[in-house]
Amino acid sequence: MFTGIITDVGTVRSAEQRGDLRLAIGCGYDLSTVELGASIACSGVCLTVVDKGADWFAVDVSGETLSRTAPNAWQEGAPLNLERALRMGDELGGHLVTGHVDAVGEIIGTCSEGASTRVGIRVPRELGGALAPKGSVTLDGVSLTVNEVRDETDGTHFSVNVIPHTAAQTTLGKLAAGHQLNVEIDVLARYLQRMLAARSH
Repeated sequence: MFTGIITDVGTVRSAEQRGDLRLAIGCGYDLSTVELGASIACSGVCLTVVDKGADWFAVDVSGETLSRTAPNAWQEGAPLNLERALRMGDELGGHLVTGHVDAVGEIIGTCSEGASTRVGIRVPRELGGALAPKGSVTLDGVSLTVNEVRDETDGTHFSVNVIPHTAAQTTLGKLAAGHQLNVEIDVLARYLQRMLAARSH
């Protein structure tokens, strides 16, 4: 489990196809405290550390993960929002995040709003019922609060505000229209959505 509070921005140093896609990710973590087999969320995707060096760690990204996540995250040179797994006793500063991506969203526009940036995102319509104003959502691993939600013909549109601190400490400061990103709905909404679907059958 994670919280959606990013603790480092890493960079994909290499991407090599070995059956699965092996990524070497440069980071600022003290890797002596990261064990092989540990989980690290990489732009919202829970991945397992399979190798490491002084300032990098390696993960294997399966074909299933590649098919369900934003493709721009897995290219050499790509920046990744990183978060180590939540430990018992850690402060829960964001919300509970599983690291399992529900959909790939697309930025439909950004605009300044005070010192912050309002970001509009489109996701598949079937995800719309799990998004609510003032609810939580995870975008590329970052815990954010939903401003508004509208169901449109081309999907569900929702917006979030990215404050200057978040923009500076994550990859969300460089978002532009057309950019794709990993979306995870709130885990409670996921269970409620499943319960309601089961009752309707």
